[in-house]
Formats: sequence, structure tokens, C-alpha cells
Amino acid sequence: MESLAGVSVVVIGGGIGGLSTACYLADAGADVRVIEKNEQVGGRASRLEQDGFRFDMGPSWYLMPDVFERFFGDFDRTPSDYYELTHLDPHYRIFFKDGDQVDITPDLERTKALFEEYETGAGEALERYLEKSRENYEVGMKHFVYEDRERLRDYIDLDVARQARGLSLLGSMQGHVEGYFDHPKLQQIMQYTLVFLGGSPTNTPALYNLMSHVDFNLGVWYPDGGIGAVVDGITELGRELGVEYDTDRPATEIKGRTGGFEVETPDGPVRSDLVVSNTDYAHTEQNLLTPERRGYDADYWEKRTYAPSAFLLYLGVEGDVDELAHHTLVLPTEWDQHFEHIFDDPRWPDDPAYYLCVTSETDDTVAPEGHSALFVLVPIAPGLEDTPEIRDKYRNMILEDIATNTGTDLRDRIILEERFCIEDFANRYNSHEGTALGLAHTLRQTSLFRPPHRSKEVDGLYFVGGDTTPGIGVPMCLISGDLTAEKVLADHGGGLEP
Repeated sequence: MESLAGVSVVVIGGGIGGLSTACYLADAGADVRVIEKNEQVGGRASRLEQDGFRFDMGPSWYLMPDVFERFFGDFDRTPSDYYELTHLDPHYRIFFKDGDQVDITPDLERTKALFEEYETGAGEALERYLEKSRENYEVGMKHFVYEDRERLRDYIDLDVARQARGLSLLGSMQGHVEGYFDHPKLQQIMQYTLVFLGGSPTNTPALYNLMSHVDFNLGVWYPDGGIGAVVDGITELGRELGVEYDTDRPATEIKGRTGGFEVETPDGPVRSDLVVSNTDYAHTEQNLLTPERRGYDADYWEKRTYAPSAFLLYLGVEGDVDELAHHTLVLPTEWDQHFEHIFDDPRWPDDPAYYLCVTSETDDTVAPEGHSALFVLVPIAPGLEDTPEIRDKYRNMILEDIATNTGTDLRDRIILEERFCIEDFANRYNSHEGTALGLAHTLRQTSLFRPPHRSKEVDGLYFVGGDTTPGIGVPMCLISGDLTAEKVLADHGGGLEP
């Protein structure tokens, strides 16, 4: 492997992508420093600890275990060197708002039987769907995720065409799922993972049916200690490789080019040969670079489709919440209106779909004895008006909805409550319009249509994270770190030009 010995790199932002890039660059010999504006690294995968309760503030599903194994394997480690995994059973529980309830378990035969209860032949259809999903996953990951095809000519290749033959590349997820299942509840079960991609059934490409392979075949896991334990593991790996971390140190401006960068901070400049930005792409370009150094203008960012923001309640409650599983989804029988209120007619949804994460069902270290720790996440459109009065009203509505549809009334048992919403995403993570995830995975914002890892205007400046390829989510950001490091090595692996 080419060496970066003698090359200094500052990584702006300690999210998953930045932490990943730092590990790869340090392993290649670079002198790497991560600077993070907040009090802890992790980015959107931050932790909240208060009064004996501990919450993952953002990502909470451990999916695609093969990606984590590959990441740590790149450094001759395994995930178990840093954290242990528990296979969740059930993977998740769904409460439909018409009173129906289902558990999706690791037992595929049981799931097929469940599908048959809703629609004759649906069990066999599920098998066929998952086979297609497995094919899309295996080919897509190998040839289109781990390989960064950033130019159109990278796709105009016979080998690429052969690999892509048969993949569900075009069309929407809604159309793809309708080809297998008629029952609306089965369609919802097959599409709930789109929330992790920041899309809807009608605007997400059918290729992402590969997420069903992730769900049903690879399984849903819990890292002991939560996603925060994964952040700790990646950070510790970085330290072992020589990465240094500065928290509470926001970047305010990026000056210079290859070999002569200065990243301004309130504590003085950080000098380096190269810069990798893990802050949101739009924030870097619009706030850290002067206009002539930007690859995209403000109009570009205003015309993008953004993933949802979220209304979050972090709750410490007295007693158990046994009606709820570790991962619990509450879905209206018709969820089209909720997606419309995110993407087409932005407003606070009247009858929302939402998610509850109850880590205390699996991990007794996240709450004091005799108590439960959970959070509620309602996807909402970014950029909405976000006031204390609106939060109060929505908080009361959601808690009532939980009591009505799950049988769990939390209202008189809450002893700790914190809220997080659009303004908090914007302030804590510098996210455009308070999006919780970044650029959505629409057909026009997938693969080569996402912003590149190399700056278009500044030599020596690189980007990593959910706005670049391969996209949104902890596993994808880990891979993004690898792809960005590959670009740095390709450009400077033989050392800097004198």
C-alpha cells in the first residue's frame, strides 16, 4: 500500500465517517488529528447520559454486521475486540393503529407463516423477494458500494453492465414491492427501512430492496452498550493507530490548499497538509469556504431533496414497559399522508408513523434498577417551524398515541425527559434545515449523483459522510471513510509534491 508517512491531515468532524477516515489514513502513515465542535465524538451517533440513564441520541439499529467485520478486519481486528453483540428476538415489533400487532423474529419460517395470514401465497412471495434482495445486496455492495463509481463513464463498461444485469436499479420501491405483495401491511413491513435511507416508498429507487436482505437475512443486532459502544470502539482503534482527537473545537474557516492548510478554530488555527471534512457538505461549502472556493452554490443546496428531520423524546420512566420490544414501530394503516407531509406538503403530521427504542429491554446498564430508558422518534420534514409551544403540543399528542396504540401509558411515570428537534439538529450538527440524516436517497441523489469525495475547487480538500457515496447510515459512513481515504492515497500516497 502507498504510504502517507510525513503527511499531516486534519479531519473536521468526529462523526462515523470522519472517525473511519482517520483510522484508514493513520494506518497508511499519516499524522491525523480529528477536531470536533461538540463535547464528544460520534456526530449524530452521540450519547446522552443523565441521572443514571443513557441514550443513543441518533442511530440505534445495528444492521449490516458484515460491514463492521470488514472495517475492523481491515486493521486485523474484529468487532468483538471492542464490543459484544446480541441478536435481537424479536428483531422488532409493529403496532398498527387499527389494533393489529406483529413481531418480526429471526425465524424466517415463522415470518413466512405470518405473511400467509395476511395474504395467500405471501410466504412464498417473501422467499422470492428475499432472494432478489440478497442478489441485489451481494452484487450491489461488491461492485457499486465498495467501488466508488463517481463518473458516468465508470458505468459505461461491459463488466459493470454484466454485474448490473438483473439488479432492480430503476423504478420506485413502492412499485417493486407491489410486484410481490398486495396487502398494504405487508408492503409497509417491507418498506419501513426506507426511513433509515431518508426516503419514501415513492422516491427511493427499487435497488434499495437490498435492505430487506439486511433485515431478514443478516439480522438485527444490539452492541452491548449501544451504538455509543461502537463509536468508542472505532475511536479506540484510531488511538491505537495514532489518531489524536480534539473535542469542543469547532472549525470556523478552511484556508489554503495542499501542503498549506489552516483550519481556523476559536482556539487558534490547526495547520495541516490535507483536510477531510466530515461536517455536512453544505455547511462546509457555505460556511467554511469563501464563494470562489465552493464546488456548489447556494441554489444547488436549496434544490436538493433532504432526508427527514425528527422530533425526539428521550425518556427515563419508572417501572417496566413490557408491551414494547427493543425496537418498536407504530404505524398508521395508511402512511402515505405522513410521507406527503415530509416530502410534498411539509407540515407536522397529524397521524404519524413513529419509532420507539427501548434499550433497557436488552441492556440493564442504561437505566437505574426498576426503571426503563427509551426514546421516541417521529420523522418530520426539515425546515419546519420548531417552537417550544409546538413541541409541547406534539409531545402530548405522541404520548397519548403511544398509550392508545401500544397499551403503554408513560405519562405519569416520566422522571427524566429531554427533547431534540429541528433547531437542535441545525445547532448541534450544522445540518441544513435541521435534517437528521442529510441528502435523501432519491434516484437523482444516488451513487454518482451525490457530491464527490474530492472538492471540486480546492486541491487537498476531501469530504466524507452521509452526503457523499455510498450514503446515509452508520455502515455506509464507515465505507465512505474507506472511499475517501482511497482518494487521498491515490492523490498523495507517494508523498506531497515538493
